[in-house]
Amino acid sequence: MIDESSEPGAEYAGDTAGAASDGDTERRILHAARNVFVRRGTAGARMQEIAAEAGVNQALLHYYFRSKERLAAAVFREAASRLVPEVVRILGSALSLEEKVEGFVHAYIDTVRQNPFLPGYVLAELHHHPERLTALREISRVQPSDALRTLRERLAAELEERARSGSMRRIPVDQFIVNVASLCVFPFAARPVLDAALGFDDEAFERFLDERREALPSFILAALRP
Repeated sequence: MIDESSEPGAEYAGDTAGAASDGDTERRILHAARNVFVRRGTAGARMQEIAAEAGVNQALLHYYFRSKERLAAAVFREAASRLVPEVVRILGSALSLEEKVEGFVHAYIDTVRQNPFLPGYVLAELHHHPERLTALREISRVQPSDALRTLRERLAAELEERARSGSMRRIPVDQFIVNVASLCVFPFAARPVLDAALGFDDEAFERFLDERREALPSFILAALRP
């Protein structure tokens, strides 16, 4: 029986002999689990429902992931890895501040419009499972004691240099990062509200994202000018 972490009632009735040779099975399970976790929340998800959505029996879920917690952790890593490494790479690069802002906005919007579940799911997981932060640091390929601090300090130094030259008003680096991220996140996190308030359907929302992708970097940079 699968730990529920697995659920009662699932005997190992299925044949797992060919599971390891089926390269698509694990991806199907991850995709199905992500859909169920987004729909039910991790706590409310059931292994039986995930198995049904993936088109496999519960024995295969156990074969690949052992428990619901391991499956939830794998889904979180897979989801976060779609965005976090690229954003960290851009912020830590030698690009100019203008290029970093544009790169961040484009990477975020391009990724999340293809994976609209990402913001809500990742934030909910971090809220209910703070231990996921460790996975987030590993996914970003930086260590909090060195590379992450260096990245933040490099960005802070660039902001300070611009402020001293008079080309930009002074802003703490944490405020800068949160401001840029928030302006990117909001349309996705508030999609139902925007649909109701602005009359968006899917086509209108996609047009809105096209416009925002082009307009937002200039808006952010203009807000920082003295």
